[in-house]
Amino acid sequence: MKLVLNLSFILFTSLLLNAQEKQIYGIVTSDSDGLPLPGVSVIIEGTSISVQTNFDGYYKIRASVGDVLVYTFVGIRRQKVKVGNTVEINVALKEDLAALETVVISAYSGASNSSRVKNNWSKPTLSSTLSGRAAGVSTKSKSRNYGIGRKNVMSVSSEPLYVLDGRPISEEKFRSIKTDKLKHVEILNSLQGKTVYGYEGSKGVIVLRTKGPRNNVNFDIINDFLNESYVQIHENAFKRSTLVPLSTFSIDVDKAAYSNIRRMINNGQEVPRNAVKIEEMLNYFSYDYSQPRNTHPFAIHTEVVQTPWHNKTQLVRIGLQGKTYDNDKLPASNLTFLIDVSGSMDATNKLHLLKKSFKLLVNQLREKDRVSIVVYAGAAGVVLTPTSGDKKEIILEALERLQAGGSTAGGQGIKLAYELAEQNFKKDGNNRVILATDGDFNVGASSDSDMQTLIEKKRESGVFLSVLGFGYGNYKDSKLEMLADKGNGNYSYIDNMQEAQKVFGKEFGGTLYTIAKDVKIQVEFNPKKVQAYRLIGYENRLLADEDFIDDTKDAGELGSGHTVTALYEVIPVGVSSHYLKNSSNLKYTKNEITNNYTDELFTVKFRYKKPDGDKSIEMVHVQDTKISIASEDMNFASAVALMGMNLLQSQYDNGASMKDVIRLAKQGRGNDDDGYRAEFIRLVESYRYL
Repeated sequence: MKLVLNLSFILFTSLLLNAQEKQIYGIVTSDSDGLPLPGVSVIIEGTSISVQTNFDGYYKIRASVGDVLVYTFVGIRRQKVKVGNTVEINVALKEDLAALETVVISAYSGASNSSRVKNNWSKPTLSSTLSGRAAGVSTKSKSRNYGIGRKNVMSVSSEPLYVLDGRPISEEKFRSIKTDKLKHVEILNSLQGKTVYGYEGSKGVIVLRTKGPRNNVNFDIINDFLNESYVQIHENAFKRSTLVPLSTFSIDVDKAAYSNIRRMINNGQEVPRNAVKIEEMLNYFSYDYSQPRNTHPFAIHTEVVQTPWHNKTQLVRIGLQGKTYDNDKLPASNLTFLIDVSGSMDATNKLHLLKKSFKLLVNQLREKDRVSIVVYAGAAGVVLTPTSGDKKEIILEALERLQAGGSTAGGQGIKLAYELAEQNFKKDGNNRVILATDGDFNVGASSDSDMQTLIEKKRESGVFLSVLGFGYGNYKDSKLEMLADKGNGNYSYIDNMQEAQKVFGKEFGGTLYTIAKDVKIQVEFNPKKVQAYRLIGYENRLLADEDFIDDTKDAGELGSGHTVTALYEVIPVGVSSHYLKNSSNLKYTKNEITNNYTDELFTVKFRYKKPDGDKSIEMVHVQDTKISIASEDMNFASAVALMGMNLLQSQYDNGASMKDVIRLAKQGRGNDDDGYRAEFIRLVESYRYL
């Protein structure tokens, strides 16, 4: 009986003690500005039990009534709070003036610490202040750039992620920051960094906050932080028709630039000049071009109007409309999904979005289609052998199992994908590798020249290559565009599910099925009517004049239902223009105009090959001198081009503003069932206030 009573007493005492223990939670803020403090240590005094506040200053810890919670933070006065009856304990910590004389931090791979920066410091750079005190922080000249956004940003490297006012910056910018500009410095260890910023924060994060309002971001400080690569744009200039009579270029059905620019503007980010490709902005939108009515795979459309932004020049529009085939009439497809699952793809706007996007494609496949999946990270491997398109559950399950991690052996993955596609080649079918990546190849053949050589060799097999770009921060536009160009395919940038629906839904046939390859355009302006001309955009699509009839020269592909639009601004004969420079007289050649074509403005020629052909076919269209009233399509195309010129800070926009862009776009909105033109107008209006 006594034993039972003792056991009962022990049990009662234990229950009583447990009843006194409870979960305490709260938010820790700065007493000076009320902002949350991440990384604050909350310790139960006299024990080893501790937690740290998260990015929003929130914490929770199990403690008993009577326990003392100790809040510690580098540069902040230690504060103690005794646990009472309440479960919510919010604390405002005050600065410790004695601790503000120096910045005290520890390695970002160890504990997380934070510092306030004293206002009366001299102005050393932050990098020199931290050098030797935080692993990965040094004053070496090496530069590494990172992406934008609060979560899931940048590519993982041996360096920490540097975040200034909520926006990642490059190491170079970090090294140049003066300490007197900063209010707060914080170091997150690898675990905390990954928790807050995703996989890209797994090497630790250095969080910086400047003085002044949090939403007053200094774009001069964070500019050029991206580790994104773009081909340099040298804007086309006016050319005299007597000196340079021909303009030759490859078509471009890629649309990646527009969705990429849209992403930047929606994120409140400045748009890098070299990210602006006007031809891809123009071709993102569809226009009211009629279908071809003859044996050729596309129809030609032209229009000439007075230039909306310059009353002394004329604007020429040349459009192509590819024949549209119903999806059920497209030939059988042999598709190989080549998916990047490296560490840099571990983000919601990368692999997660990629999986959801590919589901849209899979759901449109037919029984006669075949799908294989190849993945690559540190190495490449096959995760799905050729599977019939009606086995959607098997394909989707293989996609869902994909996880990211490791380095990026892109060259090895491309080789394996092509080998698999070649083994399952469908004669008279659509044989295509679909590469989905952020383009950050860093293992094996990864240079642009190596990749170009590889793709040019592989395209001889008859397997085409489409490229889908995902994510930002370490996005390699230049590499992905090159891969698609050399692989006889197209290139899109997927920034959201709406864009995925556009690429794999509305434009499914154009994305996957080529109706004409190596499509080239050559325009000859009549020097009796045209003094000078300027091709707007297509800077990296220009061809030598002799390449037009050279069937060995590669050019762009046209897919089912695709449209292509090109704009020229022309200066009529007799008009004085500051855009034209005087040229020296020729000694051995006379530039005399001898033709009698007084009613012709220009002649445009097209060459293309059938998808399985080697010999080009030529089409010719002659344009008269009639100046028309601008159609809705012309007004809208003009607005898009003018927007691109504004982003490029073009010298040829004649002082036109974003108000002019909006006015033109509204005049050209027309029938906009899909809402893309309305979205463009909203985008321009947003950009005006950035």
